[in-house]
Amino acid sequence: MLSTLARQAIRKAGASLKHPGFQASRAFATSGFPPPRLFDYETVTSNLTVGDAIESVEEAFKALAKGKVDVPMPMHIGVEESSVAGPGDCHIKGGYVSATTTFTVKLACVSFYKNVEKNLPPGSGIFIVVNAITGAPLGVFQENRFMTDLRTGAAGAVAMKYCTNPDQEIVGFIGCGAIAKNMARAAAAVRPYKGVAFAFEGAEEFAKEMSEELGVPFEVVSSAQELCGKSDIIYTQTPGGSTVLEKDWLNPNGVTIIASGSDQPTKCEIPPDVLAASKYISDLTKQTSKVGELRSALAAGTMTEDDVYAELGEVVNGDKPGREGNEIIVVDLTGTGAQDAAIGQVAWDKLSQL
Repeated sequence: MLSTLARQAIRKAGASLKHPGFQASRAFATSGFPPPRLFDYETVTSNLTVGDAIESVEEAFKALAKGKVDVPMPMHIGVEESSVAGPGDCHIKGGYVSATTTFTVKLACVSFYKNVEKNLPPGSGIFIVVNAITGAPLGVFQENRFMTDLRTGAAGAVAMKYCTNPDQEIVGFIGCGAIAKNMARAAAAVRPYKGVAFAFEGAEEFAKEMSEELGVPFEVVSSAQELCGKSDIIYTQTPGGSTVLEKDWLNPNGVTIIASGSDQPTKCEIPPDVLAASKYISDLTKQTSKVGELRSALAAGTMTEDDVYAELGEVVNGDKPGREGNEIIVVDLTGTGAQDAAIGQVAWDKLSQL
Protein backbone atom coordinates (compact mmCIF):
# COMPACT_ATOMS: atom_id res chain seq x y z
CA MET A 1 0.00 0.00 0.00
CA LEU A 2 1.42 3.36 -1.04
CA SER A 3 2.19 5.98 1.58
CA THR A 4 0.72 9.47 1.40
CA LEU A 5 4.10 10.85 0.30
CA ALA A 6 4.36 8.28 -2.46
CA ARG A 7 0.85 9.10 -3.76
CA GLN A 8 1.72 12.82 -3.76
CA ALA A 9 4.90 12.16 -5.71
CA ILE A 10 3.00 10.18 -8.35
CA ARG A 11 0.40 12.96 -8.70
CA LYS A 12 3.16 15.54 -9.15
CA ALA A 13 4.87 13.37 -11.75
CA GLY A 14 1.60 12.99 -13.65
CA ALA A 15 1.06 16.73 -13.57
CA SER A 16 4.53 17.38 -14.94
CA LEU A 17 3.84 15.04 -17.88
CA LYS A 18 0.99 17.35 -18.87
CA HIS A 19 3.13 20.48 -18.69
CA PRO A 20 3.53 22.14 -22.15
CA GLY A 21 7.28 22.35 -21.73
CA PHE A 22 7.53 18.62 -21.12
CA GLN A 23 5.41 17.87 -24.18
CA ALA A 24 7.67 20.03 -26.33
CA SER A 25 10.83 18.37 -25.09
CA ARG A 26 9.27 14.94 -25.53
CA ALA A 27 8.32 15.75 -29.12
CA PHE A 28 11.85 17.03 -29.74
CA ALA A 29 13.37 13.86 -28.33
CA THR A 30 11.24 11.52 -30.39
CA SER A 31 11.14 13.41 -33.70
CA GLY A 32 13.59 11.79 -36.07
CA PHE A 33 15.79 12.95 -38.92
CA PRO A 34 14.98 11.64 -42.39
CA PRO A 35 16.73 8.33 -43.03
CA PRO A 36 20.00 8.61 -44.93
CA ARG A 37 19.84 7.97 -48.66
CA LEU A 38 21.43 4.75 -49.84
CA PHE A 39 23.50 4.88 -53.01
CA ASP A 40 24.29 1.41 -54.31
CA TYR A 41 27.50 0.33 -55.99
CA GLU A 42 26.17 0.72 -59.53
CA THR A 43 25.00 4.27 -58.86
CA VAL A 44 28.34 5.23 -57.31
CA THR A 45 30.53 3.70 -60.01
CA SER A 46 28.46 5.01 -62.92
CA ASN A 47 28.44 8.62 -61.71
CA LEU A 48 31.86 9.33 -60.17
CA THR A 49 35.29 9.53 -61.81
CA VAL A 50 38.78 10.32 -60.58
CA GLY A 51 38.46 13.65 -62.38
CA ASP A 52 35.64 14.58 -60.01
CA ALA A 53 37.96 14.14 -57.05
CA ILE A 54 41.19 15.89 -58.03
CA GLU A 55 40.26 19.50 -57.27
CA SER A 56 38.58 18.67 -53.98
CA VAL A 57 41.47 16.46 -52.82
CA GLU A 58 43.96 19.20 -53.72
CA GLU A 59 41.97 21.67 -51.62
CA ALA A 60 41.85 19.13 -48.78
CA PHE A 61 45.65 18.85 -48.76
CA LYS A 62 45.90 22.64 -48.63
CA ALA A 63 43.57 22.74 -45.64
CA LEU A 64 45.38 19.82 -43.98
CA ALA A 65 48.70 21.67 -44.08
CA LYS A 66 47.07 24.72 -42.51
CA GLY A 67 45.63 22.69 -39.65
CA LYS A 68 42.10 23.16 -40.97
CA VAL A 69 41.18 19.47 -41.06
CA ASP A 70 40.24 17.25 -38.14
CA VAL A 71 41.75 13.87 -39.02
CA PRO A 72 41.86 11.20 -36.32
CA MET A 73 44.28 8.33 -36.62
CA PRO A 74 42.86 5.36 -38.54
CA MET A 75 41.22 2.57 -36.57
CA HIS A 76 42.06 -1.03 -37.47
CA ILE A 77 40.08 -4.13 -36.60
CA GLY A 78 41.79 -7.44 -37.31
CA VAL A 79 39.51 -10.43 -37.84
CA GLU A 80 41.58 -13.53 -37.17
CA GLU A 81 40.80 -16.69 -39.06
CA SER A 82 38.60 -19.18 -37.24
CA SER A 83 35.93 -21.73 -38.05
CA VAL A 84 33.30 -18.97 -38.04
CA ALA A 85 35.13 -15.84 -39.28
CA GLY A 86 38.00 -14.26 -41.18
CA PRO A 87 40.67 -13.82 -42.04
CA GLY A 88 40.28 -10.13 -42.85
CA ASP A 89 40.90 -6.56 -41.85
CA CYS A 90 38.67 -3.55 -41.33
CA HIS A 91 39.96 0.02 -41.56
CA ILE A 92 37.96 3.01 -40.34
CA LYS A 93 38.98 6.51 -41.37
CA GLY A 94 37.27 9.85 -41.44
CA GLY A 95 37.68 13.57 -41.33
CA TYR A 96 36.20 17.03 -41.49
CA VAL A 97 37.56 19.86 -43.63
CA SER A 98 36.87 23.18 -41.95
CA ALA A 99 34.06 25.30 -43.39
CA THR A 100 32.55 22.51 -45.49
CA THR A 101 28.98 21.31 -45.13
CA THR A 102 29.63 17.60 -44.55
CA PHE A 103 32.05 15.27 -42.84
CA THR A 104 32.74 11.63 -43.67
CA VAL A 105 33.37 8.34 -41.91
CA LYS A 106 34.58 5.43 -44.02
CA LEU A 107 34.61 1.72 -43.29
CA ALA A 108 36.80 -0.39 -45.59
CA CYS A 109 37.05 -4.17 -45.30
CA VAL A 110 39.96 -5.86 -47.04
CA SER A 111 41.77 -9.19 -47.28
CA PHE A 112 38.72 -11.38 -46.72
CA TYR A 113 40.29 -13.90 -49.06
CA LYS A 114 37.84 -16.73 -48.30
CA ASN A 115 35.25 -14.70 -50.18
CA VAL A 116 36.82 -15.89 -53.42
CA GLU A 117 35.50 -19.38 -52.69
CA LYS A 118 32.01 -17.85 -52.60
CA ASN A 119 32.51 -15.86 -55.81
CA LEU A 120 32.65 -12.65 -53.78
CA PRO A 121 35.35 -9.97 -53.84
CA PRO A 122 37.83 -9.95 -50.93
CA GLY A 123 37.01 -6.34 -50.05
CA SER A 124 34.02 -4.09 -49.48
CA GLY A 125 33.28 -0.73 -47.97
CA ILE A 126 30.91 2.14 -47.31
CA PHE A 127 31.19 5.90 -46.93
CA ILE A 128 28.84 7.62 -44.50
CA VAL A 129 28.45 11.31 -45.33
CA VAL A 130 27.08 13.38 -42.44
CA ASN A 131 25.49 16.84 -42.31
CA ALA A 132 28.03 19.08 -40.56
CA ILE A 133 25.27 21.43 -39.40
CA THR A 134 22.90 18.94 -37.76
CA GLY A 135 25.09 15.87 -37.30
CA ALA A 136 22.53 13.75 -39.14
CA PRO A 137 23.73 11.13 -41.64
CA LEU A 138 22.84 12.22 -45.18
CA GLY A 139 23.96 9.33 -47.32
CA VAL A 140 25.44 5.85 -47.22
CA PHE A 141 27.54 5.06 -50.28
CA GLN A 142 28.14 1.38 -51.02
CA GLU A 143 31.42 1.98 -52.81
CA ASN A 144 33.38 -1.22 -52.13
CA ARG A 145 36.68 0.70 -52.28
CA PHE A 146 35.75 2.49 -55.52
CA MET A 147 35.65 5.94 -53.87
CA THR A 148 38.76 5.08 -51.88
CA ASP A 149 40.58 4.27 -55.13
CA LEU A 150 39.31 7.52 -56.69
CA ARG A 151 40.63 9.68 -53.86
CA THR A 152 43.92 7.75 -53.90
CA GLY A 153 44.25 8.40 -57.62
CA ALA A 154 43.43 12.06 -57.05
CA ALA A 155 46.23 12.28 -54.47
CA GLY A 156 48.53 10.76 -57.08
CA ALA A 157 47.58 13.55 -59.48
CA VAL A 158 48.29 16.19 -56.83
CA ALA A 159 51.69 14.61 -56.12
CA MET A 160 52.58 14.57 -59.82
CA LYS A 161 51.41 18.16 -60.30
CA TYR A 162 53.51 19.58 -57.47
CA CYS A 163 56.47 17.19 -57.14
CA THR A 164 57.58 16.72 -60.75
CA ASN A 165 58.72 18.89 -63.66
CA PRO A 166 56.98 19.10 -67.05
CA ASP A 167 60.00 17.51 -68.76
CA GLN A 168 59.52 14.33 -66.72
CA GLU A 169 57.41 12.56 -69.31
CA ILE A 170 58.03 8.83 -68.79
CA VAL A 171 55.68 7.47 -66.13
CA GLY A 172 56.10 3.94 -64.78
CA PHE A 173 53.49 1.85 -62.97
CA ILE A 174 54.62 -1.00 -60.71
CA GLY A 175 51.47 -2.94 -59.97
CA CYS A 176 48.66 -2.77 -62.50
CA GLY A 177 45.40 -3.22 -60.60
CA ALA A 178 42.47 -0.92 -59.89
CA ILE A 179 44.51 1.76 -58.10
CA ALA A 180 47.05 1.85 -60.95
CA LYS A 181 44.24 2.57 -63.41
CA ASN A 182 43.11 5.53 -61.35
CA MET A 183 46.70 6.73 -61.04
CA ALA A 184 47.08 6.51 -64.83
CA ARG A 185 43.84 8.45 -65.35
CA ALA A 186 44.84 11.02 -62.77
CA ALA A 187 48.31 11.48 -64.29
CA ALA A 188 46.70 12.08 -67.68
CA ALA A 189 44.64 14.85 -66.12
CA VAL A 190 47.89 16.59 -65.11
CA ARG A 191 49.70 16.40 -68.48
CA PRO A 192 50.43 14.04 -71.40
CA TYR A 193 52.96 11.29 -70.75
CA LYS A 194 54.35 8.00 -72.02
CA GLY A 195 53.59 4.98 -69.86
CA VAL A 196 55.63 1.96 -68.80
CA ALA A 197 54.01 -0.95 -66.98
CA PHE A 198 55.23 -3.89 -64.93
CA ALA A 199 53.35 -6.40 -62.81
CA PHE A 200 53.54 -10.12 -62.20
CA GLU A 201 49.97 -10.32 -63.53
CA GLY A 202 47.80 -8.00 -65.61
CA ALA A 203 50.36 -5.61 -67.11
CA GLU A 204 49.42 -6.33 -70.72
CA GLU A 205 45.69 -5.85 -70.04
CA PHE A 206 46.38 -2.68 -68.05
CA ALA A 207 48.53 -1.16 -70.77
CA LYS A 208 46.01 -1.98 -73.50
CA GLU A 209 43.05 -0.61 -71.57
CA MET A 210 44.76 2.60 -70.47
CA SER A 211 46.23 3.23 -73.90
CA GLU A 212 42.82 2.93 -75.53
CA GLU A 213 41.01 4.95 -72.87
CA LEU A 214 43.55 7.75 -72.41
CA GLY A 215 45.30 7.85 -75.77
CA VAL A 216 48.60 7.33 -73.93
CA PRO A 217 51.32 5.12 -75.46
CA PHE A 218 52.27 2.28 -73.11
CA GLU A 219 55.18 -0.14 -73.05
CA VAL A 220 55.13 -3.34 -71.00
CA VAL A 221 58.51 -4.38 -69.57
CA SER A 222 59.73 -7.64 -68.08
CA SER A 223 61.06 -6.38 -64.71
CA ALA A 224 60.78 -3.61 -62.18
CA GLN A 225 64.47 -2.89 -62.73
CA GLU A 226 63.87 -2.23 -66.42
CA LEU A 227 60.93 0.00 -65.59
CA CYS A 228 62.95 2.04 -63.09
CA GLY A 229 65.73 2.61 -65.62
CA LYS A 230 63.27 4.08 -68.10
CA SER A 231 61.02 6.14 -65.81
CA ASP A 232 61.09 9.74 -64.63
CA ILE A 233 58.05 9.20 -62.39
CA ILE A 234 57.15 5.89 -60.74
CA TYR A 235 53.80 5.00 -59.22
CA THR A 236 53.93 1.97 -56.92
CA GLN A 237 50.65 0.36 -55.90
CA THR A 238 51.22 -3.23 -54.88
CA PRO A 239 50.01 -5.28 -51.88
CA GLY A 240 53.15 -4.06 -50.11
CA GLY A 241 54.35 -7.44 -48.90
CA SER A 242 57.91 -6.69 -49.99
CA THR A 243 59.92 -3.86 -51.51
CA VAL A 244 59.49 -3.38 -55.26
CA LEU A 245 62.60 -1.46 -56.34
CA GLU A 246 66.23 -0.74 -55.43
CA LYS A 247 68.21 2.48 -55.27
CA ASP A 248 70.71 1.40 -57.96
CA TRP A 249 67.87 0.89 -60.43
CA LEU A 250 66.65 4.50 -60.32
CA ASN A 251 67.11 7.11 -63.04
CA PRO A 252 70.28 9.11 -62.14
CA ASN A 253 68.73 12.23 -63.66
CA GLY A 254 66.14 12.35 -60.89
CA VAL A 255 62.96 10.44 -60.20
CA THR A 256 59.73 11.02 -58.31
CA ILE A 257 58.31 7.91 -56.63
CA ILE A 258 54.66 8.13 -55.66
CA ALA A 259 54.02 5.18 -53.33
CA SER A 260 50.51 4.18 -52.29
CA GLY A 261 50.84 0.51 -51.39
CA SER A 262 51.63 0.87 -47.69
CA ASP A 263 48.74 1.61 -45.34
CA GLN A 264 49.37 -0.93 -42.57
CA PRO A 265 52.30 -1.59 -40.23
CA THR A 266 53.05 -4.83 -42.09
CA LYS A 267 53.47 -3.24 -45.53
CA CYS A 268 56.49 -1.73 -47.25
CA GLU A 269 57.21 -0.97 -50.94
CA ILE A 270 60.24 1.34 -50.77
CA PRO A 271 63.58 0.26 -49.20
CA PRO A 272 64.84 2.31 -46.25
CA ASP A 273 68.01 3.39 -48.10
CA VAL A 274 65.92 4.90 -50.90
CA LEU A 275 63.79 6.74 -48.37
CA ALA A 276 66.87 8.04 -46.56
CA ALA A 277 68.40 9.29 -49.82
CA SER A 278 65.23 11.03 -50.90
CA LYS A 279 63.45 14.30 -50.41
CA TYR A 280 60.73 12.54 -48.45
CA ILE A 281 57.19 14.00 -48.58
CA SER A 282 54.35 12.47 -46.57
CA ASP A 283 50.63 12.88 -46.95
CA LEU A 284 50.39 13.06 -43.14
CA THR A 285 53.53 12.41 -41.10
CA LYS A 286 51.77 11.27 -37.92
CA GLN A 287 50.19 8.56 -40.09
CA THR A 288 53.08 7.57 -42.39
CA SER A 289 55.28 7.12 -39.33
CA LYS A 290 52.89 4.43 -38.11
CA VAL A 291 51.57 2.72 -41.25
CA GLY A 292 53.43 4.20 -44.23
CA GLU A 293 56.84 3.86 -45.87
CA LEU A 294 58.36 6.15 -43.24
CA ARG A 295 57.67 3.52 -40.59
CA SER A 296 60.20 1.11 -42.08
CA ALA A 297 62.90 3.79 -42.32
CA LEU A 298 62.33 4.78 -38.70
CA ALA A 299 62.54 1.14 -37.65
CA ALA A 300 65.75 0.66 -39.64
CA GLY A 301 67.30 3.76 -38.08
CA THR A 302 67.96 5.37 -41.47
CA MET A 303 65.59 8.28 -40.82
CA THR A 304 63.97 10.23 -38.01
CA GLU A 305 60.82 12.32 -38.27
CA ASP A 306 63.11 15.38 -38.46
CA ASP A 307 64.24 14.06 -41.85
CA VAL A 308 60.75 14.50 -43.32
CA TYR A 309 61.10 17.29 -45.90
CA ALA A 310 57.43 18.26 -45.98
CA GLU A 311 53.86 17.13 -45.96
CA LEU A 312 52.26 17.22 -49.40
CA GLY A 313 49.94 20.08 -48.44
CA GLU A 314 52.95 22.27 -47.62
CA VAL A 315 54.22 21.80 -51.17
CA VAL A 316 50.75 22.41 -52.62
CA ASN A 317 50.48 25.64 -50.60
CA GLY A 318 53.89 26.81 -51.81
CA ASP A 319 55.42 26.75 -48.33
CA LYS A 320 58.15 24.46 -49.63
CA PRO A 321 59.25 23.80 -53.22
CA GLY A 322 58.73 20.48 -54.93
CA ARG A 323 61.34 19.32 -57.43
CA GLU A 324 64.43 21.52 -57.50
CA GLY A 325 66.98 19.41 -59.41
CA ASN A 326 67.89 15.79 -60.03
CA GLU A 327 67.02 14.57 -56.54
CA ILE A 328 65.06 11.47 -55.62
CA ILE A 329 61.62 12.44 -54.32
CA VAL A 330 59.39 9.96 -52.51
CA VAL A 331 55.76 10.90 -51.91
CA ASP A 332 54.26 8.55 -49.32
CA LEU A 333 50.48 8.25 -49.76
CA THR A 334 48.83 6.28 -46.98
CA GLY A 335 45.41 7.85 -47.56
CA THR A 336 44.07 10.44 -45.14
CA GLY A 337 40.68 11.18 -43.69
CA ALA A 338 40.96 14.57 -45.39
CA GLN A 339 40.78 12.81 -48.77
CA ASP A 340 37.81 10.74 -47.60
CA ALA A 341 36.03 13.90 -46.47
CA ALA A 342 36.77 15.52 -49.84
CA ILE A 343 35.45 12.67 -52.00
CA GLY A 344 32.51 12.23 -49.63
CA GLN A 345 31.51 15.87 -50.16
CA VAL A 346 31.86 15.49 -53.94
CA ALA A 347 29.82 12.29 -53.94
CA TRP A 348 27.00 13.83 -51.91
CA ASP A 349 26.94 17.04 -53.96
CA LYS A 350 26.74 15.09 -57.22
CA LEU A 351 24.67 12.02 -56.39
CA SER A 352 22.11 13.73 -54.16
CA GLN A 353 20.92 15.57 -57.27
CA LEU A 354 19.98 12.32 -59.02
